[in-house]
Amino acid sequence: MGKIIKFIHSFSMKNLFIILTIILIGTQVLADDCEQVIAREHIFKEKGALTDQVVITNQRNIICQGNAFKILFECKFWSDCAKAGDRVNFDIPESIYTQEGTLLIPACSKIVATVIKIEKQRVPNKNARVYLNFECLILPDGTTIAMSAKPCTKDGSLKEGPWMTTGKLFAYTLGLGIVGAGAGTGFAFIPNPAKLGAGFAIGIPIGTTVGLITGLITPGLKYHAKAGEAVTIILCENLGLCKQPVCPCGN
Repeated sequence: MGKIIKFIHSFSMKNLFIILTIILIGTQVLADDCEQVIAREHIFKEKGALTDQVVITNQRNIICQGNAFKILFECKFWSDCAKAGDRVNFDIPESIYTQEGTLLIPACSKIVATVIKIEKQRVPNKNARVYLNFECLILPDGTTIAMSAKPCTKDGSLKEGPWMTTGKLFAYTLGLGIVGAGAGTGFAFIPNPAKLGAGFAIGIPIGTTVGLITGLITPGLKYHAKAGEAVTIILCENLGLCKQPVCPCGN
C-alpha cells in the first residue's frame, strides 16, 4: 500500500493534466470515427418510389433503398442494336436535394448502367424489353460510388409505353381501313356508280378489322430512346454519399 501511495504522490498535477488531455483527445477521435445519425430528411418522391427517406449522418448522406429519381440518356439507345454486357451512360443535369435543402447529388453527375438482358419484340404484339442494372454513380470531381438500381417500372424493364403501342395499332387499322375503303369503292364503280355508298360501307369495316387484327398479331415495338430522354430509376440498396457542400456546376 505504501508503494502505491508513493507512486500516486510522484505524479505532479502537470502530469495528471497531460494524461487527462490524452484520454479526452482519444475519446474525441473515436467519436469522430463512429458514424452517428444526426437527422432524417425526405427526398422529393417520384411516382413508383417506395419511400422518401434520407438519413443524414456526421459523415454521409444516405439515400435509402426504395427511393426513386430521374436521370437522362446521354446518347440515343436502340434495343435492336444493344446486347447484354453493353454499358449505357446517363446524366443528372440538375442537383438533387432533400425537401429540407440538403444537397445529395450535385448537378453534372453521371450514372453508368449495364445491359443485363434484352427481350426482342415478339408475336403477338409484345414489345421489346430492356433490363438494366444501374451500378455506378460518378460525381463531377471524378469520385466513383458503387450503387444498385433498376428502372422504376412494374417488371423492372424499359419498353415502349402504351401510347406508342396504341399508335401502332391505330396506324395499322387506319391504313388498311383506307385500303379497304378504296377497294370497296372500286368494286362499287364496276357494276353501278350509284353503289358507291355500299362500297364504302363494305370496304371500310373489312379494312379496319383486318388492320386491327394485323396490328395485334404482328411483332411488338422495339425500344428506342432519344438522347436526353428521362428514365426513373429506383434504388435496390442504400446509396451513401459523402457530404457535398457545394454544387460544382453552381446549380
